[in-house]
Amino acid sequence: MIVLIGAAIAFFSVIVGYAAHGGHLTILWQPYEFLIIFGAAIGGFLIANPMKIIRQVISTVPKIPGGAPYSREHYMDLLALLYEIFQRAQKDGLLSIEDDVDNPHESELFQSYPRILSDHVALEFLCDYLRLMVGGNMNPFEMENLMDVEIETHHKEGERPAAAVNKVADAMPGFGIVAALLGVVIALGSLDADVMTIGGLVASALIGTFTGIFAGYAFIGPVGQAMEHRVTEQTKFLETIKVTLLAVLNGYKPVVAVEFGRKAMFEAERPTFFELEEHVKMMAAKKQEG
Repeated sequence: MIVLIGAAIAFFSVIVGYAAHGGHLTILWQPYEFLIIFGAAIGGFLIANPMKIIRQVISTVPKIPGGAPYSREHYMDLLALLYEIFQRAQKDGLLSIEDDVDNPHESELFQSYPRILSDHVALEFLCDYLRLMVGGNMNPFEMENLMDVEIETHHKEGERPAAAVNKVADAMPGFGIVAALLGVVIALGSLDADVMTIGGLVASALIGTFTGIFAGYAFIGPVGQAMEHRVTEQTKFLETIKVTLLAVLNGYKPVVAVEFGRKAMFEAERPTFFELEEHVKMMAAKKQEG
C-alpha cells in the first residue's frame, strides 16, 4: 500500500503544483510523445536483456505494491519451524525428519507453517541442506562454504532484473529528449504558422522532456530500487536459515541455534527473545490441540 501512496503523492504533487501555478492540464496530454518515449524504452529494454531477465521483471513488478516480502511473522514462523525440526531430530535422530524434508508439502510438520511452504526459494534452500545434514557426509565448514556460494549466486541473480529496470530509468531522460527534439523539428517545419500555433508545438515538444525525466526519477527508478530491497530481504531470510542450521551442525542445542538465527535478522523484523519463545510455545500448543 505504501508504494501506491508514494506513487500517488509523486503524481498529484507535480500535476496539482503545475495546475496551481496556472498551467493548462490539457497540454500535458501528448499521446504521440508518450508513444515515442515509452516505446523506445520498452524496445531498448527488450534488446538489452535476455528472456529470463524479462520474465523476472514481469513477475516481480506486480509484487512490489504488496510491500516487503518478509514480515516479523515470517521470521517467527521460520524459527519456530526450525526449532521443531531440530527438537524432533535431537529426540529421534536425523533420520526421523527424512520424509518431512523429502515431501514438505505433505508433511504435518511443515503444513503448520503455510508462510514457509508458500516461499519456494526458502523452502528449497532449507530442505536441500536438511537433506545434506540427514546424509551426514559434510562437515560444518564445507556446508557453510556451499551455503555462501548458493546465497551469493541467488543474490546476484536477483539483482539482475533490478539492474535492468534501473538502466531503463537512467535512459528515460534521454528518450524524453528524443521526443522533444522530434517535436521541435515539427515546430520548425511550421514557422509560417501563427505564433500561437508555433508556441503550442514547442510546448508539446517540451512535454517529452518532462515525461522522460518525471517517469524515470519518480516511478521507474523507485521500482528498480524496490526490487533491490526485495532481493536484499530474501538474501537475509536465507542467511537466517544458514546461521541456524550451522549452529546445530556445530553442536548447539535447538533453543540456542534458534537464538543464533534471531540475531542474524534485520532489527525491524527481529522479534524479542520472549516474543519468539511465546510464538514457539503457541505453535506447540496448537499442534497438541490438533
